[in-house]
Amino acid sequence: MSFTLARFILTSGISTQAGSTARNHGSLLLTPRARKFTTTAIPLAQKSSEELLVVVGGGAAGVFGAIRAKTLAPNLKVVVIEKGKPLSKVKISGGGRCNVTNGHCTDNLILAEHYPRGHKELRGSFFYTHGPMDTMSWFSDHGVKLKIEDDGRVFPVSNSSSSIIDCLMSEATRLGVSLQTGKAVTTASATSGGKFLIKIEKRTINYVEYVEADYLLIASGSSQQGYSLAAQLGHAIVDPVPSLFTFKIEDSQLAELSGVTFPKVKAKLKLDNVQSNIPQLTQVGPMLVTHWGFSGPVVLRLSAWGARNLFSSGYKGMLVVDFTPDLHIEDVKSILNKHKHQFVKAVNSCPSEFGLVKRFWKYILDRESLSEDLLWASVSNNSLISVASLLKHCTFKVTGKGQFKDEFVTAGGVPLSEIVLNTMESKIHSHLYFAGEVLNVDGVTGGFNFQNAWSGGYIAGTSIGKLAINAYLQEGVL
Repeated sequence: MSFTLARFILTSGISTQAGSTARNHGSLLLTPRARKFTTTAIPLAQKSSEELLVVVGGGAAGVFGAIRAKTLAPNLKVVVIEKGKPLSKVKISGGGRCNVTNGHCTDNLILAEHYPRGHKELRGSFFYTHGPMDTMSWFSDHGVKLKIEDDGRVFPVSNSSSSIIDCLMSEATRLGVSLQTGKAVTTASATSGGKFLIKIEKRTINYVEYVEADYLLIASGSSQQGYSLAAQLGHAIVDPVPSLFTFKIEDSQLAELSGVTFPKVKAKLKLDNVQSNIPQLTQVGPMLVTHWGFSGPVVLRLSAWGARNLFSSGYKGMLVVDFTPDLHIEDVKSILNKHKHQFVKAVNSCPSEFGLVKRFWKYILDRESLSEDLLWASVSNNSLISVASLLKHCTFKVTGKGQFKDEFVTAGGVPLSEIVLNTMESKIHSHLYFAGEVLNVDGVTGGFNFQNAWSGGYIAGTSIGKLAINAYLQEGVL
C-alpha cells in the first residue's frame, strides 16, 4: 500500500527551486508522490502548536526513535529522511533472519561488556532504560513472535527479517510518521531561534528542500552523511574504521580446508603495536575455516576488540589458536601416547578426544612433517610432544581482513563524551540527538549492534516526545 508523501520547504526568505521567494514563514507545500513504505503526508497547513522532528536515517535506530517520539507526542510532526532503502541493514542481518537482540544478557553490566567502544559508558542508564528484554517485549506486543537460540541470539519465529520490517513500517504508518526515501540531508545548522535549518537534496534530479526543524535526530549509521552533519554542528568525529570482519591467513594448505568448523577453540590475537595485555584479545568459541582464512564468532569478536589496533597495523598480526581448550597440554600428551600404544595403523587416525575432523588432523601432521602413512610405532616421543604443542599453540599469520558478509560495522563516530546518554541529546546543541552507529559505539556479533540501535532510538525518541508534549501543553495554556 502506498501513501502520499509530503514536500516541506522552509521559505523564510530562501528562494525555492523555481526562483520565487515565499513569504509565509515555515509553510509546508504538498507534493504528492507514491513510494513504497511511505506513510500519511504532512498536512498542508501547519498549526503554530505543531513542532517538527526530522530524523536523518531510516535504519533501525532512526525508525524506532521516530516511532517512540510519535507514540508519546501524537501532535509532533515526525519525518524520516532516508537516501536508500529503509531498514536495509535489518533486511540482510542474520542471513536474512534479523538477529534482533541477544536474550542471554539480562544483566546490563554484563551486556555492556559486549561493546568494544562503549563498554564503560553503557554501564549506566542506557540499557536500564531500554534493554534486550524491553526490545523483545516491544516486538512481541506488536505481533512479532520471537525465539532465543542456544547462543543467545534472538530471531523472529518466522526466520525472516520481513517480520521485523513489516512490524516497524506498519507501526510508523499507523502513527503517521512520514518516511521520505531517495533524499539526503546534506547540511544542517543551528538557527538563532534554537531550531535547525536543514538542506535536503534529491540526487536523481536537481531538487533541493530547506526545512526548519524543532528537533533533529541523526541516526544515519556508518555513512559519511551523518559524520558530516555532526561535524557541521560542532561535534568531533572519531575516525571510523572497520569492525566485525574475518581474518585473511597466509597459508596455502589451510585454504584447502575451507568449510571445516571447530565447535570450540581458544584464540589469541597478537599485534606488534599492542604492548599491554588486553584480555578481550583472547576469545573462546566456534571458529570456521574459509577459503581465505578464518571466520566464526571467535574471529569476529577479536576483530571488533582489535579493530583500531588492527587498522593501525595494516591488518597484520599473529593468531594463536588452542584447538583443545578444555584439555591441559599434559592431558593432550597423555592421550597421544595412549593412542600410539593402542593403534598400530597409520597416524592418520586422530584420537577421538580431540574432536577434530580427519582433514584438519592431516594438516597438523603435515605441519610437523609427519606422513599420514607413517605407523604410530615409528613416531618418536619428541614428535608426540611437538604435535601436542601445536594443538595447544598453533600460530597463523594474519595478512589482512575480509568482510563479514554484508553486515558492515564500524568503530568510530561521534564521541560518547559529547552525548548525554540518559537522553541521547547533544551536549553542544539542545534538541539535537544521536542514536545508533553514528556514535562511537559498536558491539560484537550476536545481536548487540541492533540492541544499541533500539536502545538509543528509544531513549532519543522518549526525550523528544516528552519535550514536544510539554511544548504542546504550554502552547495550549498560552
